[in-house]
Amino acid sequence: MTKKVKRNYLEITSLDDLKEGDKPSDDYSLNLIDPVDFQLNKFFYKNIGKQHKWTDRLTWSEEKWISYVSSKNVETYVLKHKDDLVGFFELILHQENNEIEIAYFGILEEYQNKKIGSYLLSEAIKESLVKKSTERVWLHTCSLDHKNALNNYLARGMKIFKTEIINI
Repeated sequence: MTKKVKRNYLEITSLDDLKEGDKPSDDYSLNLIDPVDFQLNKFFYKNIGKQHKWTDRLTWSEEKWISYVSSKNVETYVLKHKDDLVGFFELILHQENNEIEIAYFGILEEYQNKKIGSYLLSEAIKESLVKKSTERVWLHTCSLDHKNALNNYLARGMKIFKTEIINI
């Protein structure tokens, strides 16, 4: 059975366009995973993705996960509340275009709908535009993602630059 899914591609090109989300409290910390740990990426992918039909990486071997997270163009950031895992984002640097793709972004179910996503997305954008000095940050989302995903991206100042309907 096929299902029609709407996919939106969004971008932001200037920090001036960013409408930041507030940090929930000082009990939250965001850190680059260094050294890389494919198990964390895999954990978030599986646990957040099961609600949104993320399936492309479910068949990845351990070697493929390690190769992916070890790429010099991939960085993973993890948000914690005290010592508890909350969410993550993966950034992929596309050097040829001086841009960063937010490849995966999400919050574990028990932390959803608490306005944490606005803070996490703001940090992903700032990390990309300021610390990496890129000209553009982009991502895509679809109608299978969290019901607030698209609204969060738009509320942070991202703009839709492409929309498509895909069959899955």
